[in-house]
Amino acid sequence: MAFWDRFLIQAPKVQSEVKAQYAPPLMTDSFSYFTPQFLTKVDRETAMSLPAIVRSRNLICGTIASIPLHLYRKSTDERLGSPKWLEQPSISQPRSVTLAWTIDSLLFNGVAYWRVLEVYEDDGRPARFEWIAPQRVTVTADPDNYYVTQYFVDGKQVPMSGLGSLVTFQGLSEGILNTGAQIIWQAYKVQQAAYNSALTPQPSGVLKNSGADLSENEVAALLAQWKSARNRGATAYLTSTLDYQPSQFSPKDMGYVDLIQNLTTQIARLCNIPAYYLSADENNSMTYANVQDERKQLISLALQPFITAIETRLSMDDITNSQNYVRFAIDETFLRADTMERLTAIEKMISLGLITVEQAQEMEDLSPNGTV
Repeated sequence: MAFWDRFLIQAPKVQSEVKAQYAPPLMTDSFSYFTPQFLTKVDRETAMSLPAIVRSRNLICGTIASIPLHLYRKSTDERLGSPKWLEQPSISQPRSVTLAWTIDSLLFNGVAYWRVLEVYEDDGRPARFEWIAPQRVTVTADPDNYYVTQYFVDGKQVPMSGLGSLVTFQGLSEGILNTGAQIIWQAYKVQQAAYNSALTPQPSGVLKNSGADLSENEVAALLAQWKSARNRGATAYLTSTLDYQPSQFSPKDMGYVDLIQNLTTQIARLCNIPAYYLSADENNSMTYANVQDERKQLISLALQPFITAIETRLSMDDITNSQNYVRFAIDETFLRADTMERLTAIEKMISLGLITVEQAQEMEDLSPNGTV
């Protein structure tokens, strides 16, 4: 019996509304699944060879993936117990890893996929997933190219709902491999040129002979000896009739340093990351107070589009009951105030009768006897 067959009996009949959620409309003609309208198409491997892209990717994916996800009731905003798929979506890896690669897909491709591995028997909603790399997924669309009609993973057709189907996370943009193809390609070529220049620190040039003309064999032998001496880093000897004239500019003369810095700034804009996060020579003089402000700015500028894409998708009715919603615990973790500020605020709330001591202890993750 095939792996999927063991679960098929659990899946109830899915109505068309839910099926439409599994198969979202195409947002543009080039949305994720098609070649971007640029002269050069870049892939993730090329992009990740650039330190600025690596830094941006790790900052965005690593930060969001480290923030817990919780389930809340819409009517009261009460925090509920988290289902197993919210604590650990994939049985084969920690939640943080699954989320990091989901955000990675949204960042680079503008779309991410989870495949449904298990469903709950009572309502047929997903109970376990696995992350699927976007490169493994292909689609067919309707004649007008507006809606996905079928998904394929590794070239094999998958169900459009229930077990084995794909949950699609749609990004709020088309992904930097689409929107930033030209910038990434330019940065890659400049880095490659700078690397090649570093491999040959001795500049290329020509040997000028002001004496009698040499035969072809003599010229070939002279150039071979000169090349051999350069490769060994040895000192070469020139006669009074020979003169070496460099013809290659230094990396500084070529402007590689300025080009790389400029393109790093462009990549920061591409990823909505403040440029100083990617600059190695930036003066770091942050205090605790402005670190909090910087974190708020980082969330609003760079992280919020990915946070929103994941929260809203996991809160849709085909995954979460329509009475509940999923949210990252940003305020309780990433933006949490220092201890004295929290205690001052809690003290005021207790004095005003807004919360009880027990509720205050719960806010500070303390048990009733005051211990953690």
